[in-house]
Amino acid sequence: MLDLSVELFGIRFKNPVWVASGTFGYGLEAMEIYDISRLGAVVTKGISLKPREGNAPERIAETPCGMLNSIGLQNPGVEGFLKKIYPNLEKIDTHFIANVFGETEEEYVEVCLALEDAKKVVAYELNVSCPNVKKGGMLFGHDPVVLSRLVERVKAKVKKPVLVKLSPNTGDIKGFAKVCTDAGADGLVLINTLLGMKIDTKSQRPELSTLMGGLSGPAILPIAVRMVWEVFSEIGHSVPIIGVGGIYDTDSALQHILAGAVCIQVGTANFFDPYAPLKVIEGIEDYMRERSIERFTDLVGRAHRLVVRA
Repeated sequence: MLDLSVELFGIRFKNPVWVASGTFGYGLEAMEIYDISRLGAVVTKGISLKPREGNAPERIAETPCGMLNSIGLQNPGVEGFLKKIYPNLEKIDTHFIANVFGETEEEYVEVCLALEDAKKVVAYELNVSCPNVKKGGMLFGHDPVVLSRLVERVKAKVKKPVLVKLSPNTGDIKGFAKVCTDAGADGLVLINTLLGMKIDTKSQRPELSTLMGGLSGPAILPIAVRMVWEVFSEIGHSVPIIGVGGIYDTDSALQHILAGAVCIQVGTANFFDPYAPLKVIEGIEDYMRERSIERFTDLVGRAHRLVVRA
């Protein structure tokens, strides 16, 4: 018998395959093509305190092995989410994790508190790649003092687990991971998108209205795996790492897992292969079966042990 289940923060996930925020909506669209109850978890599109219209077009640009996006975190706000979307999630047999963001610490706290009674939402994923308006627009995830205080404030107010989705653009992923764990974060999500740009050589203008956007897709896989490896080397199994970035098939998912991720999130792949998360689940099962591995968790961080033995 293969056991793909994972237990994190006292919550049992049926398998380690989640879908990433901003690439899967709230899961309802995918229900039209398959039963999303087969997934380990769904991370919602980002939820803010008030509704946001997002950025003006163009907001997406295709790149080699990936895409740039500058959607602007368009969403109906937490009240709109609870009234219009959440009731449709209550009968789905999987866990939902709310991706939360704000322009101030207070807004992060308010959004989380508004979701405390939503039973299907089992945890929060803090998107810290957002500008802190009280600090002149500095991104929360780029200032260790501000990031530490944010995590501490949210943790002090909520009962549900708090994950922090870290930015790869800081240059010190291990340092910021330590800031989060010292502040009490229950888990780390590695990584968010990389800042990139594309210019249309015909018009000689940037393709995105905001000039720059977040690069995601298979192109960033080696960077994401490297960062998972580095953070796991520092913290081991003490705080769970959720791997995201460049995952599009079983091999790319397993690279994250062997580097130290206890769960993974499929993101951009959902756009070009909506069935990618299910294929990854089946692929991990096949991988375990071929190697007579009964428990999925035995794979987590295994590459580190083999390197040490070598």
